[in-house]
Amino acid sequence: MRDTRESRVLLLLLITISFALITVDIRGGNDSPLDATKRGAAAALGPVENGVASVVDPVGNAIEAVRESGDRHDRIAELQRQNAELKQRLGSDDRNRARAAELDKILGNAGAGRYGIKGAQVIAIGAAQGLSWTVTIDAGTRDGLERDMTVLNGDGLVGRVTTVGPSTATVLLANDPEFTVGTRLEKTSELGFATGQGDRPMKVELLNGKLKVEKGDRLVTFGSHGSRPFVPGVPIGVVSSVEPVGDVTRTVYVEPYASFTRLDIVGVVVQPPRDDPRDAVLPPAPKATPTPTVTVTVPPGGEGAEGAEGAAGGEAEGEADAGAGADAGAGDPAAEDPAAGEDGN
Repeated sequence: MRDTRESRVLLLLLITISFALITVDIRGGNDSPLDATKRGAAAALGPVENGVASVVDPVGNAIEAVRESGDRHDRIAELQRQNAELKQRLGSDDRNRARAAELDKILGNAGAGRYGIKGAQVIAIGAAQGLSWTVTIDAGTRDGLERDMTVLNGDGLVGRVTTVGPSTATVLLANDPEFTVGTRLEKTSELGFATGQGDRPMKVELLNGKLKVEKGDRLVTFGSHGSRPFVPGVPIGVVSSVEPVGDVTRTVYVEPYASFTRLDIVGVVVQPPRDDPRDAVLPPAPKATPTPTVTVTVPPGGEGAEGAEGAAGGEAEGEADAGAGADAGAGDPAAEDPAAGEDGN
């Protein structure tokens, strides 16, 4: 459409009419003469407006979602961070409870054996020396540790200190093939030597080759001269199998109390006991399982009673036959002395 004088006049006329209609509608209020016209226009144009809105609304919603996506992403990230912190806190609480329980067991063993100990945590496995079964603990000379000290945990013997630095130390575990410790059988003075075998039970050579040993017998450390490297009375393990009696020594295999693949908190014995604790540090012996007994009650007059009466009658008849045979033998001299009968013939 060209911008001509006629078009401008038409536009001005339409604007004037619009203002006039608006003025009449406002002045008419609720009784406006244009109400009927407006209702007709609404009825005619309403469906068209709804159709256009149904097409346009998804686009508007998408635009709004894009605008809000940044805020939602930030909220999700914050919730994820809080969730991770909560899980970490719960995990730390469980670990701390486990450590506290282990420390209580170590202190219980130290009290039973009257050992002076220094607590430490395992911080690494393996050692620079190339030993196959070793761990590194976070205590050293600054904490009073020295070479050849006994290391234990809440279950029993763990190993011995081999090298010590200012703040760390290396522990040779009891299951290492290079590890050997003197042993004593529980409730006896029978001695032997235990050697590590990696992930297999420890091998123990008892000095008494004729000693009677049973599965389930328990061993403790015998102790070294000056309590280095081993203090006496530390639980070692339980006999799991026994080899046949040997000529000189008796070989048994012992399942260690300590789990060498699950070490966390340990105790290093920095002060040995004044007296040998013997078996005081061993855990309580497992109770024997009672053998079940079965009681059978036979009702009077039942089949069981008839069977019992028949058995009793059979025993009585047998006794009568035996008595008759004895009387007959007593009346016959030949029966009493077969040799005499042969001489008479």
